[in-house]
Amino acid sequence: MTLQAAIATNRFGLGARPGDITAAQSDPRGWLEAQLARDPGLPPDLHGVEDSATRLAATYAARKEKDEEARKPLREALRAAYRDDAARRTRAAIATDAPLRERLVHFWSNHFTVSTSRPIVAAAVVPYENEAIRPHVTGRFADMLLAVTRHPVMLAYLDNAVSAGPDSVAGIRRQRGLNENLGRELLELHTLGVDGGYSQTDVRELARVLTGWSVAAERDRDTGTFLFRANLHEPGDKILLGQRYSEDGMGEGLLALQRLARHPATARHVATKLARHFIADDPPPAVVAALEKSYHDSDGHLGEVTRTLLHQDAAWAPEARKVKTPTELVVSTGRALGTDIHPAVDDGDTDMKAARAEPALRSLALLGQMPFAAPSPAGWPDQAADWVGPEAMVQRVDWALTVGEKLGDRIDPRRIAEQALGPFAGDATRQAVARAPSAAEGLALLISAPEFQRR
Repeated sequence: MTLQAAIATNRFGLGARPGDITAAQSDPRGWLEAQLARDPGLPPDLHGVEDSATRLAATYAARKEKDEEARKPLREALRAAYRDDAARRTRAAIATDAPLRERLVHFWSNHFTVSTSRPIVAAAVVPYENEAIRPHVTGRFADMLLAVTRHPVMLAYLDNAVSAGPDSVAGIRRQRGLNENLGRELLELHTLGVDGGYSQTDVRELARVLTGWSVAAERDRDTGTFLFRANLHEPGDKILLGQRYSEDGMGEGLLALQRLARHPATARHVATKLARHFIADDPPPAVVAALEKSYHDSDGHLGEVTRTLLHQDAAWAPEARKVKTPTELVVSTGRALGTDIHPAVDDGDTDMKAARAEPALRSLALLGQMPFAAPSPAGWPDQAADWVGPEAMVQRVDWALTVGEKLGDRIDPRRIAEQALGPFAGDATRQAVARAPSAAEGLALLISAPEFQRR
């Protein structure tokens, strides 16, 4: 086994399954590029997940129900739908034959975060990912940006569905106001970045441009789908980032998103985030520059930008600089073991109770990263300092011990170390695993080892 094959499966993939390192060793980069070249479609584990419109319609119906006793089962059904979706998504990551592509799905979903912290969208977060993110991870950034921005889940999550231009028909009649959330996050998080050169005036102008981008409610046809409401749209010209937008209804927003996708600051922001995610918390400037150029030259084609990343020498450096997030740790452990890795639930923990019905979520709840539960629109952090504090490390070790106790008598941890890490595993880790007094302790030592905790 070659070190580059181990890097391909662990740094760019989601962790090696038995046989993955061997499969990648003849051409590690080609093994990854082949995953970019084909779209496998929706993973089998996600077949049967309802669409976002169905989930949003059910959410609206539950909110409309006045009788509390009648509302309870509706709400529980929506919570159960989210848990089932999230478990399916986790299983899809463990089972995928295209781990680089699945990693990109997770990366871009985090970039364009929606969260269960808003009950209005909680049951529709995985459908949102299926509809707005998955089809575009190797396509043009502009297409993903449009799909995300006009998606009903994003419009509801960031309150644009109820944003009214102050001088619009509805704004005057109902005294409803402008909501700037979507405009702010589009500039700060999704496109230009916090240092992208925009002002508060630009935030407000983009919010005005996007008034009318809304969601069909119960009184409308096709509840839960995108709907442009002309009576909410702010009339008149707008000036965004120094460019004038003549009054054009929904067309203003379409043009603004195209321009934002092509903005040099967006290229730099995307390049920096990709380099940080795949290479190091402090990404090499030369890599960022190469990705930025690739983004510009390809008109934001994310497949080409990712291929450029794969051809950077720094991306294949032997040192594993990235600490796995809890999701990455759980998924890579599942891929290494190929079996149920989820420990028993502590009945005293609310999040764990919520995850009890779906075993695939237990470990994520224990480690503090339930799917689509980021605390803000900025998404989950992507730097070691946010994941390796003293308490978090104790939780990781405890979790590794629990997995070892559950599975240790069924597996050979030395074989797992070879299949999962190959040349990544150092002599100290190999010796510790081999000399462990039991298979359970050997497996716990392997999962807790720096080589397994990093990628």
